Amino acid sequence: MRKDFERCHVAAHGNIAVLTMNHPEVLNAASVKMVYGMIDAVEHIEKSGEFRALVLTGEGRGFCAGANLTEVPDEGAQRGGVGSALEVAYHPLLRRFRDLKMPMITAVNGAAAGVGMSLALMGDIIMAARSAYFLQAFARIGLVPDGGSTWLLPRLVGLARAKELSLLAEKLPAEKALEWGLINRVSDDGALMDDALKLAQRLADGPTQTLALIRKLYWDSPHNSYEVQLDQEKQSQQKAGKTKDFVEGVTAFSQKRPAKFKGE
Repeated sequence: MRKDFERCHVAAHGNIAVLTMNHPEVLNAASVKMVYGMIDAVEHIEKSGEFRALVLTGEGRGFCAGANLTEVPDEGAQRGGVGSALEVAYHPLLRRFRDLKMPMITAVNGAAAGVGMSLALMGDIIMAARSAYFLQAFARIGLVPDGGSTWLLPRLVGLARAKELSLLAEKLPAEKALEWGLINRVSDDGALMDDALKLAQRLADGPTQTLALIRKLYWDSPHNSYEVQLDQEKQSQQKAGKTKDFVEGVTAFSQKRPAKFKGE
């Protein structure tokens, strides 16, 4: 079953939602229209109550070739400049992905450039086709990196490599991205979505509330001192310990059988 939104769509694969950016004529370059469509799609996914994992990918040959440069200048001008367009559209989408109550996989099926690379890096697990590449394209057009990439990249690959990617604006092939620790897995091109759905199913079959707590702990950890993080772990553990999935997990362990989590 598929539901269409502005330049994107959501398909249900059981309890997995696949959100696909859908403007293949421009390699899914992200206009404000598309971003608003994606925000609506994420809201639909969360409110439906039927999904326990999300896969983000792109239609056709590309994942996302960055901002749609034929539309963003006009859209930005209407809102007070390119920076304003970030504030009213792109940042709310990135925050929605950060605050998801389910695990998220990004399946990078082609070019992930500019803000498209930022979207790719929002995945809890980042998978890429062997022919895919990542590109901090901003300096090529006289802009600075955005979409949170100056926060994410140093934490993923270190400051030296982050600055190299941003200043030189060179393509980073999927295999090298894996070697650097930027992404988690590389699949053959034709196998990417099957591999992503298999991994998403493992996550969807897990204790959903606990997985949401885990991803929040990791998102919050760079801001926290060690002591604050210890306290946040304690609070999260108290919440996890009150779920039905915790009871099921302990029961299954004692009975030496696989747990059957329901996300409750």
